[in-house]
Amino acid sequence: MVRFMAKEIKLVDSVETLEAKIAEVRAAQAVFSTYTQEQVDKIFKAAAIAANKARIPLAKMAVEETGMGIVEDKVIKNNYAAEHIYNAYKNTQTCGVFEENKAYGTTRIYEPIGLIGAVIPTTNPTSTAIFKTLICLKTRNGIIISPHPRAKKCTIEAAKIVYEAAVAAGAPKGIIGWIDVPSLDLTNMIMRESDTILATGGPGMVKAAYSSGTPALGVGAGNASAIIDSSADIVNAVNSIIHSKTFDNGMICATEQTVIADKTIYNDVKKEFIKRGCYFLNNEEADKIRSTMLINGALNAKIVGQRPVTIAKMAGFEVPEDTKVLIGEATSTDPDEAFGHEKLTTILGMYKSKNFDDSLNIAETLLENNGGLGHTSVLWIDNVNEREKLNKFAARMKTCRLIVNTPSSLGGIGDLYNFDFAPSLTLGCGSWGGNSVSENVGIKHLLNIKTVAERRENMLWFRTPEKVYFKKGCLPVALDELKNVMGKKKAFIVTDQFLYKNGYTKAITDKLDAMGIIHETFFDVAPDPTLACALEGVKAIRAFEPDTIIAIGGGSAMDAGKIMWVLYEHPDADFFDMAMRFIDIRKRVYTFPKMGEKAYFIAIPTSSGTGSEVTPFAVITDEKTGTKYPLADYQLMPNMAIVDTDMMMSAPRGLTSASGIDALTHALEAYASIMATDYTDGLALRAIKLIFTYLPDCYDNGQTAVKAREEMANASTMAGMAFANAFLGVCHSMAHKLGAYHHLPHGIANALLITLVMRFNANACPRKMGTFSQYQYPHTLERYADCAAAIGIKGKDDADTLNKFIDAIEQLKARVGIKKTIAEYGIDEQDFLDRLDNMVEDAFDDQCTGANPRYPLMSEIKEMYLAAYYGTEYKG
Repeated sequence: MVRFMAKEIKLVDSVETLEAKIAEVRAAQAVFSTYTQEQVDKIFKAAAIAANKARIPLAKMAVEETGMGIVEDKVIKNNYAAEHIYNAYKNTQTCGVFEENKAYGTTRIYEPIGLIGAVIPTTNPTSTAIFKTLICLKTRNGIIISPHPRAKKCTIEAAKIVYEAAVAAGAPKGIIGWIDVPSLDLTNMIMRESDTILATGGPGMVKAAYSSGTPALGVGAGNASAIIDSSADIVNAVNSIIHSKTFDNGMICATEQTVIADKTIYNDVKKEFIKRGCYFLNNEEADKIRSTMLINGALNAKIVGQRPVTIAKMAGFEVPEDTKVLIGEATSTDPDEAFGHEKLTTILGMYKSKNFDDSLNIAETLLENNGGLGHTSVLWIDNVNEREKLNKFAARMKTCRLIVNTPSSLGGIGDLYNFDFAPSLTLGCGSWGGNSVSENVGIKHLLNIKTVAERRENMLWFRTPEKVYFKKGCLPVALDELKNVMGKKKAFIVTDQFLYKNGYTKAITDKLDAMGIIHETFFDVAPDPTLACALEGVKAIRAFEPDTIIAIGGGSAMDAGKIMWVLYEHPDADFFDMAMRFIDIRKRVYTFPKMGEKAYFIAIPTSSGTGSEVTPFAVITDEKTGTKYPLADYQLMPNMAIVDTDMMMSAPRGLTSASGIDALTHALEAYASIMATDYTDGLALRAIKLIFTYLPDCYDNGQTAVKAREEMANASTMAGMAFANAFLGVCHSMAHKLGAYHHLPHGIANALLITLVMRFNANACPRKMGTFSQYQYPHTLERYADCAAAIGIKGKDDADTLNKFIDAIEQLKARVGIKKTIAEYGIDEQDFLDRLDNMVEDAFDDQCTGANPRYPLMSEIKEMYLAAYYGTEYKG
């Protein structure tokens, strides 16, 4: 428990006494911060009642001390500051836990800010003090008030009334304080020492608050223009403006300062003002008012809150005693036109506009030239039939309060003419007015919010094609569905020249012919398909207009087919937007278009490696730059995959070995990925076991070893399903760029890098680890030990197991003819070194990098590339 000072500070008139008062209020606030909502609400109510009861004597004190305003109107302001603030917030929670989301593991708690420094203006000295002390009590904050020197007695009296009632209701003694003898030095000290400043006053004071180094809630200058449209109810508009402008002699900052009337109704508006007791100045009188109103470009404080008769006498002429408002007609919107400025008194400027757009121009220019940006704008209009004008007004005005068919002074402070408008006597003006808030200040601005966020793992997924058919000889049976189930009529086949010329498409076209399905074949897909190639294919597809696309081949043909599919269904889709990088596929900036509305996509692999038949990925090369772009989105997932070993039996040795190690890399990276799940782990481990068991026989006897071919096909597709959902890692990132820069086959590139990456990932103390909620700590060494166990390898510990497993992978690579280094594939050393840094940066930026368990630095990628080129030892 915080102990109070032994003696309460009675008079604050120096730096020393203010320091003591600040300490006193802070001690009280430390206790107050522990209060319950029930205790706070009891105090808040008692203080509001006490302030409301004192509304008349406080109003009298304010007028007597300041010589400004009208007692009766100040009574209303005091009443408003107590009653409407209490009513708005009496049931609002400000203490403790206010929101709990168990599913997301978040709890939000209200806490007070601490010590609030409150600067009170001379224009509203008692009502603003009531307002600020009440919202501080409701939010368990302490407050120290700096009154205006010309209004210190009434401001302090208002604060005392609230304070005494609060303490009587249980608030800690000392929770509200004030400066008894105000000075600039003491005000500045409050600004420096407070936790937040509530600054209401002139632009200089507000600027000082924002410059103090303390967070501040300040308000900008008001200079509201009231546009009267030709559709407006003139009688309602004019009388409401008079009501607003004469309220407390025009001292509320939201009050109308100028009227802008359409030329078609200008004379009628003028007549109504005169009829209701307003006085239009002649040219001589207007000039006298101009010189009285502004002195050296600044508002003359002596006219603030004065009656028209008093102001006229100051200017050297007389008006009738019962004059309500002095109106000066103006045409200039330049800064030297006094009638275009904020006046805070019973003077209006009046402009004639050519039309509604001109009215907006005048209002906008006055804000820009003469102040008031961010504060308030007013429109009188037929808001039922002229919505277009109303919307244009809302779009054009750079103000935070857009008051429609409402007296502005009372409408702007809120809760009197619109009940969804927060009541306040501190009106924020946003960045336009140099303020930190763009709304009426209330209790939410005096609360800190603590958020307790417990760790949660995001929802995961497992997605595959709609149908996956596999077994030697299954192709014609699977294709039966095109006619018998789906009723398809036209099929477009995508493949490469080698497969086309060697009859790989014949089994498909024969079946399509037998079913009466018209077909056309595009066979110009290159080994590394380019965007230009895909665009050529799209031209043919658009001319043919198929309802089915069948991609036959390795990854190149299937990837090209996927790109053609997208651009056929969505001609306006931007390829480079589709290639945009993402951290979480569910939160990416670019949303892939929905696929399958024009064509059903079937993928038929002719090699055992890419897994593209079951993945949402496609790699395409920009032929202009040589850059490879891996696209990723589940909209790219084929609708049907047909894995028939008959399509793979004649694959050459080189393709068999490269694609086999590619499939192994898929399984290893999917298992090590930070996004791996139980659903993907089983597929990855089974694929690893099958590859180690059957790849050598497939390599040696591929054209006759049916069992080996079939199991390698299954391994490839299972590894594809695993990485389609767990994603890949930095080995693939590096392989993509090694292939793009030096034209190495993708499977070979992966083979040259995979064991280096495994050592890199297995480090139990990496410089950085991957970021994903389910990935808790570096444990890839243990994951690789699981992979080793799948093929029967067990060492004395995980590190020894990893070494044995890497040896086994290297032996498998050698067994199927994979060379040991990049250099052995004829890549020129100087060319490799010259392009290395660019290749490193591109690999780091590859989409696959983000799922790697160890997040790589670019320097680390470079080390691995160099080790792969020269065959040097790499320990990770």
